[in-house]
Order: sequence, then C-alpha cells, then structure tokens
Amino acid sequence: MLFLLPCIYLFSFLQALYRLLKKQPQYILVFFVIGLPIYFTSLSLTYQYGFEGLIPLFQSFKELIVLITLGWLVFVKKRVIVLRLPDKMMIAYLLYSFIYVLLPLGNFGIVDKLLALKGLSFFPLIYFAGRYMIPEMVPLKHIFHYICLVAILAAIVLGWEVWQYQHLQTLTGYADYNERFFGAEPSGNFGLSWTFETSNGLKRFASFYGGPLELGANMILTLAACLSVITTDDHRIKMNRIIFITLITCTLSIFFAISRASLVSYFAIMYLYAFITGKKQWLKIFHYAVLVAAIAIIFYIKGDIYELIITTINFTDNSSAFHVLQWLEGLDAMSANPLGLGLGMSGRVSASTGDNIGGENQLIIIGVQTGIISMLLYLAIYIWIIQYSIKIFKSATGKIKRLALCILLVKIGLIIPTFTANVEAYVYISYFTWFCTGLLVTMNDESKSKISSSSYAAA
Repeated sequence: MLFLLPCIYLFSFLQALYRLLKKQPQYILVFFVIGLPIYFTSLSLTYQYGFEGLIPLFQSFKELIVLITLGWLVFVKKRVIVLRLPDKMMIAYLLYSFIYVLLPLGNFGIVDKLLALKGLSFFPLIYFAGRYMIPEMVPLKHIFHYICLVAILAAIVLGWEVWQYQHLQTLTGYADYNERFFGAEPSGNFGLSWTFETSNGLKRFASFYGGPLELGANMILTLAACLSVITTDDHRIKMNRIIFITLITCTLSIFFAISRASLVSYFAIMYLYAFITGKKQWLKIFHYAVLVAAIAIIFYIKGDIYELIITTINFTDNSSAFHVLQWLEGLDAMSANPLGLGLGMSGRVSASTGDNIGGENQLIIIGVQTGIISMLLYLAIYIWIIQYSIKIFKSATGKIKRLALCILLVKIGLIIPTFTANVEAYVYISYFTWFCTGLLVTMNDESKSKISSSSYAAA
C-alpha cells in the first residue's frame, strides 16, 4: 500500500499541470493540499524502491508548478496588479537575498548557494503566484475541506502507528533517504533521528509527514481551516460532522506528535479565536482550564509527562538546551557579521556538511546567511500579514473574511515554531500560507475596486 503515496504525489502534480493547460490554475492549491503533506515520505519511498534518479525531478515539482502557474498568469493570462506595500517588501527581500549568490561570501559554490537561496527566498514567488491568481476561480471552501480530509487520513495512519507502537518511517526508507540526500546519519534509539523521540524516551509520531514537528505544525493549519469554515459573518459557529471529526483528530495528532511548540500554539489559536470573535464563555473556560492544568502539574502529574513539562519550562532537557545553544551560536555569528556569512552557512545546505552555524530558528537562519537587513525584512513581512489579516477580518464578509481568519490564525500559531525550527522547510504549510496571503491581497484589491465602481455607477 505504501507505493500509493509517491503515486498520489506524482498524480497530484500532473493533475495540477493538466488543469493549468485547461486554464484552471486554481488546481495548484489541490497539489499543495494533497501532494505536499506526503512530500518527504513519497521521496523516501521512491528512493527505497530504487528510483534514485527520479528524486531530483520529484523534489522540483513544487517549485516547477509555482513557476509555471505564475508564468501562465503573467504572460498568457496577462494578469496585471498594482504593487502594494507587501509586494514591494517581497521583491526587496528576494532581490536582496539574490545578491548573496554573487557575493564571495561563505564556504559554498554557486550551486549550493542557489539551493540555499531556494530554501531561504522562494516564498515571495509563491506569494506572487497567489497574488496573480483569479480569486473567482478558487473554491476556497472545497480546499478547506480537502485540508480536513488529509488531516483525518493522517490521524488514521497515526492511529496505526500508536497501536503498533511503530513509526511509519521505519518502513519508508526515511533514514536511508535522509542520509543519502542530506548527509544526516541515523540517530536516536529508533534508527531515524532524535526528533522522533523525547529526551526521556517517549516515541513521537509523524504519520505520513516528514517528522513529528512537521505534523504538529501542519495541524495548526488544519485547526485554522476548520475554524474558518465554521465561522459565520456574525461570528456564530456553524458546525458540521466533518469539521467536528477533524477537530478531534487534529487535537490527537498534536498530542501524539508531542510537539510542545505546536501544542502551545494550538491553545494560543483557540484563545485568539475566542477573543476576536467575542466568545466570552470560551475565554472563561480557557482560564479555568489553565488554572486546573497548573494545579494538576504541581500536585498530581508525575512520571514522564511531569518530567517533560518541567524540563521544557526550565530548558534543561536535551532538545530545549540544544535550541538555546543554536540560538546563541547564531546570534554570536550575526553580531560579528551583521551583513551575513553567505548563503548556505545556516540551514539545510550547511547541515548536510556538518558545518551548520546557528539554526533552530527561522529568523536566525536568515540572519546568519544574509544578515540583519533581510531578517528584519522577513519579520516586517510577517508582522504586516498579521496586521492586514486582522483588518480584513474585521471589515470584510464571506469568502475573504474566512481566508483572512485562516491566515491570521496560522501566522499567530507559527510564531513559536518560527523561533524553534526552520518553518519554511515545512513545505505544505509554507506553500499554502504564502500562496493564500497573496490571494488575500488580490481579493481585497478587487473587492475595493468593485465597491468603487458601484459607487461611481450609483453617482
């Protein structure tokens, strides 16, 4: 049955490409939602089945579909946009990062620098693919339901893992693929990597995602999509069976991934949602729950769970301590080299050679490579998205309001993972969120244009 995963990945790409030829560019979102959650597992299975030569091609599918779709919208459909502040910031970030390909900085050649640039600065192109998209063609509600379906299927696989107490990745060639293409030798007690277990030996499961942390982060997107679907324009909740099941499976997935950053983010999203939609009863329940949890931790919870909670809070477990060491190393490098050390000096390219500097933090990964200026640009873009989403959510209705809510909740939910991981490497949530951010700006522009036209016609 596992051979179906690379087949689904391949088919979802070909389907998106075929639909684009049929003038239906919105199917790129279907590829994002169906193909990207199984991206890493599909590639590791392809390698395990002996098709190593296909790996570079399969790896490039996600970038190819973005570039082809963007090119089609700009040069064939001849879509035109008026550049707004976020567009200019995206262009500035991309061009500034590209300069570092040409500068004689770092220990890597032009090919490795381009690979590092792709990991660091491809998201502006994803954003512009959404920016040039035709909003009327995007079936947003259907896409959100696809997200729910993927989360339910992931939970089913997760249930099998828990029942068998076995990582799916032990069957997919995860360790061999990771070692061959990223230079990461198998580690940990289960022959995968340390991320698949806690410091006190508990297994962390990942379902068909690339790792437990990726599973946890992607459940943040699932939760945001669910809340967006069930929220009406007057902030009432209109629940259905699929969303209810998804919310349960989403919660269980985060717990079994034992992703502390995602777990905290999960409750932060729920709290923010209750606050911005005026659900005072939810807020009371949340406050009481925090009080009860604190009492339980202090007086009643013992053993592995207690140890995990306490060592996380005081940063004494191996994982938390490693985060701190990586942050300090990265900050020290940025302090000594505020304009950066060069592309590839932090993140996956340098990690594959064992020369990684800093890391474990998206902002530090950017700052170490291309300096404080690009790091501040990225941070400015992030803050702008949150502010913009809040503004649109408060003023808009219907489809655009739901999209703004989804993006707002995801970006708030990713704040903690941004400080503890290379979140742009989580391709599913990264590609979907950046694309939808561009789409949101375009939807708002067109909405304002229609209102202006109606006012002019009435006058």
